[in-house]
Amino acid sequence: MYSKAKKIIIPILVCFAFTMQAQQKENKEKCRYTKTTSGYLMVLREGDNVLSSIENLVKEEKIPSANFTGIGFAQEVTFGFYDFNQKKFNPKTFYKVEMGSLTGSIAWSEEKPSLHIHGVATDDKFDAYGGHILALKVGTGSMEIYITLNQDKLERKIEQPLNANVLQLSCPK
Repeated sequence: MYSKAKKIIIPILVCFAFTMQAQQKENKEKCRYTKTTSGYLMVLREGDNVLSSIENLVKEEKIPSANFTGIGFAQEVTFGFYDFNQKKFNPKTFYKVEMGSLTGSIAWSEEKPSLHIHGVATDDKFDAYGGHILALKVGTGSMEIYITLNQDKLERKIEQPLNANVLQLSCPK
């Protein structure tokens, strides 16, 4: 009896494993963004790195500058609070949270995309945490990011004495 059950269960488990593997591969290959009338809509999925996904879109589509907003589930988010005396971010990471708000800007710095992102995350007790985002990975579900394009290419440069990467403006005279 045990042998018969084993002969039935093992092929089912093998089939299930192959199906799950194929589904994971399909999820990785799914479209992550689409063009809209004002820019782009990104839909990121579990495990996606939000910052590198936005940077890749900026490079692929040659986005001169933009601003964005988003919402969704985060597997983990690292916020940084800037210490003006030490001139660096003090990081703190939170796990399995919901991004109630995500907002940022896209510019360039030394020929590379430069993102400035802030957000608010809530946990299962509805406690909220927020600030400058240093890292963000999508959790169970998805994350939606709406990117609105600007016409002009914007640059960021390190300014002293803060040692901060500041958005530069070209103001008309």
